[in-house]
Amino acid sequence: MNITKVTDKKEQKEFTKTAKIIYKNDPVWVCPMDKQIDAVFDPKQNVYYGHGTAERWLLKDKSGNLIGRIAAFIDFKTSKVEDQPTGGIGFFECINNQEAANLLFDTAKAWLTSQNIQAMDGPINFGERDSYWGLLVDGFTHPSYEIAYNHKYYQELFETYGFKTYFKQEGFHLDVTKKMDERFLRIAERVTKQGGYEFKHLTWKDKDRFAEDFAEVFNVAWDSFIENFEPMKVEYIKKVLKKAKIIIEEEFIWIAYKEGKPIAIYLMYPDVNMVLKHLNGNMHIFNMLKFIYLKKRKTISRARGVLMGVIPEFQNRGIESAFIMKIAEVIDRKPQYKEIEFSWVGDFNPKMRKIFISVGCVSVKHYITYRYLFDRNAEFKRYPIPD
Repeated sequence: MNITKVTDKKEQKEFTKTAKIIYKNDPVWVCPMDKQIDAVFDPKQNVYYGHGTAERWLLKDKSGNLIGRIAAFIDFKTSKVEDQPTGGIGFFECINNQEAANLLFDTAKAWLTSQNIQAMDGPINFGERDSYWGLLVDGFTHPSYEIAYNHKYYQELFETYGFKTYFKQEGFHLDVTKKMDERFLRIAERVTKQGGYEFKHLTWKDKDRFAEDFAEVFNVAWDSFIENFEPMKVEYIKKVLKKAKIIIEEEFIWIAYKEGKPIAIYLMYPDVNMVLKHLNGNMHIFNMLKFIYLKKRKTISRARGVLMGVIPEFQNRGIESAFIMKIAEVIDRKPQYKEIEFSWVGDFNPKMRKIFISVGCVSVKHYITYRYLFDRNAEFKRYPIPD
């Protein structure tokens, strides 16, 4: 076997091609857009390069056939706040061969070590946690947009190498064709009718103000329970909204206000994987027309709930229930949608897990984010779970 670093455009194309080879006979896998994966490793497009760095490698057999890939990255803002400086690995793909997997892991480890890193989390993303984060270990059904999907044997490859569970994640499904529990609806209605509360969905004409309010809530809410939290910038949100405009439904993104102050956010978008499944990672002119055609034909019947957050002082007041009710009202006007996947909820966030179960969601997918300590004698500490 031969492992080489990605250094030019030819190898960049091979990096995206590797996944297509590994999943060639998997009918469930959905190929991400090549340009989307390329963007993760483009300093001009990924803001994480402003405070981090990354490398990629390809693995080939003795005949020159692609059999694996891996990326390693360091976020300098968060790497040194752990007990040991910690980096990450991701975009791992590999044939079912432990020797091949070990070579990929060893290569990433060696590079991270050269950067004075002492541990690696994986598989994770060189970016926000809502994309390509964690290893799927149960629930190998249709993957939602930007949510991790992998072969079942990957778990053995990781754990045999020595990775240990850092935290667990769940994906919840909600059948929106079923009527919601009356008790839940009463709570939601009570909140929406209280004085001072207001719920607004995104409108493109007010997108800049919306982005500012969204960032304000996100940074307060997530800082309350995420270790080593890195605040989200308004410009990043604006950039994401602009890039995703073709798929976003305005009524799928909400902000709650109390006396004019933003206090909670909800983000959901159509699961475009139902269209991307037919494009094989390429958006040339023919596929662009196919994308527009399938979207207009209302081919997308699923939505992905990306995040919901409430600032601490307004938690446990039913705001989450009100958001779900608002979304249910929207879905009534868009009957092509049959299901929502909420991905993902970490085991360090039991409050959110309880909320999803209370509204009728079912836990159907399970993921693990692993950690590997380079010093094999060092004490391993799991991500803290609140009482």
